Amino acid sequence: MNAISPLPHSWFDRPAPLVAHDLIGARLMLRGAGGTIVETEAYTLDDPASHSFSGIRPRNRAMFGPAGMAYVYRSYGIHWCLNVVCRPGDAVLFRALEPLCGIGQMATRRGLDDPRRLCAGPGRLGQALGIGPADDGTDILRIERGGDVQVMSGPRIGISRAVDQPWRFGLAGSRFLSRRFAGT
Repeated sequence: MNAISPLPHSWFDRPAPLVAHDLIGARLMLRGAGGTIVETEAYTLDDPASHSFSGIRPRNRAMFGPAGMAYVYRSYGIHWCLNVVCRPGDAVLFRALEPLCGIGQMATRRGLDDPRRLCAGPGRLGQALGIGPADDGTDILRIERGGDVQVMSGPRIGISRAVDQPWRFGLAGSRFLSRRFAGT
């Protein structure tokens, strides 16, 4: 992957569902590794499934910070998950990438060689990119807009509230999704 011209932070200062949709097909780079964003999920301030729904807490403080910054949290006490902050209280979870750069580094971190499983799921993606608690609230993301792509949408995964909200977005035909979309 060539050096990229990252999107300005102001580009992210919009409602998370719009940003999540528009990130599909974009390229994400982080510490020499990255790829094409093939799956995202949106979370908003008024969304009962969002970490920001109950207001600012130490765990979610980055969600209320500047747009374009990383919001990192630990899922199930195991996986570090990577998000980008949008407008205050909104964030987009990166669910899957198609690895393009730093694949050897990602494979070492994940302990496997199958490129389709390196970044297929938010925990896997976080591990492949070396995400940790020190990344929360930082300006580590380099995202370049991709070309026009066909985007699918459907319900989010692994939540118990607002489960019917169609705020999971994916690249049509991608073999690198964490889970197929209904009807595909």
